[in-house]
Amino acid sequence: MGTQARLLRVLETGEFIRVGSSKVQKTDVRVIAATNKDLLQLVQMGKFREDLYYRLSTVPIRVPSLHDRPEDIHILFRKFASDFAEKYKTAPVQLNEEAKQLLINYPWPGNVRELKNIAEQISVLSQDKVITAKDLNKFLQPYSNNRMPVLASANGNSHEFANEREILYKLFFDMKKDVTELKRMFLDVLQNPEMANHNQSFMNDLQELKSADSLQSKMKQPALQSSQPVLMNDDIHDHVEVEESLNIVDKERELIIKALKKHKSKRKDAALDLGISERTLYRKLKEYDIED
Repeated sequence: MGTQARLLRVLETGEFIRVGSSKVQKTDVRVIAATNKDLLQLVQMGKFREDLYYRLSTVPIRVPSLHDRPEDIHILFRKFASDFAEKYKTAPVQLNEEAKQLLINYPWPGNVRELKNIAEQISVLSQDKVITAKDLNKFLQPYSNNRMPVLASANGNSHEFANEREILYKLFFDMKKDVTELKRMFLDVLQNPEMANHNQSFMNDLQELKSADSLQSKMKQPALQSSQPVLMNDDIHDHVEVEESLNIVDKERELIIKALKKHKSKRKDAALDLGISERTLYRKLKEYDIED
C-alpha cells in the first residue's frame, strides 16, 4: 500500500524521490499498466487503492484470455515456433490436424505465456518437425473439467525459474549440435580408414561420439538401458552405447563453470552468456559451492 501511495504521487504531480535521497525529482512520463487481476475486487478487499485504480484506468483495454479466443491459438503458436526456430537455428515445427485440434481444445490456464513456453519446449526437445497429437500431449499438462494446477517455482519466483529453464534448453541444443558434428567426423573416417592411423585424436573423438550417442538415446527412452558393445564393421549404423550421468544438476554446474572460465570469472558476462541474471548466477554459485 505504501508503494501504491508513492506511485499515485508520481501520476498526479509528476514528482518522486530517489531511494536514499531527500531531493524531489520531476518527471514527465506516460504510464501503461497491465494486470491479470480483478482490481475492483481488490479495491473492495482493501488491497488496492481506489484513487490509484481510477487514476490508472483512464483508457482501459480489456484483452480476453486465450481460452476465449481459440481462433488465435494456432496463429500464436506458429509465430512462437518461427521465433524459436530462428533463435535456435533450426527448422520451425509444424502441427498436423489432430495436434492442431488438441492445441485449440486445451484450456490454457497459463494463457499466452504457457503457449509460448510449450512452443519453446517443442522447438528444442522434439526430434520430429511435424508434431502429432501424441507428441504434443507429452508437453501438455493433464487437466480435467477445464481446470489445471498452475506450476510455480519453490520460492515463487517464476522469472528465475524461466531463466534456469533457458540454461537447460541451451545445454540440450548444444549437445545436439555436438552429436551431429561428431557423427559427420565418424562417417568421414569410415569412408577413409587411413585417416584414423594418421589422426591421433580420432579415438578421443570416437569415444565422445559414443558417449553423446548413448546420452541422446537415453533422453528419448523412459528407462535407462544397459550398455551393449557392438563390434565395428562395414555397417555405419552400428554404434556403442556408454553409460553416462543424466543428472541435470551436474550438467547445469558444468555449464556454469564453463561460462566462468570462458569469461575469466567475470560474473556479469558469464550470466549474460548463460541467459540468466547475475543474481541467479550468484545464487547458483553458492548452491553448487563453485569458486570463481
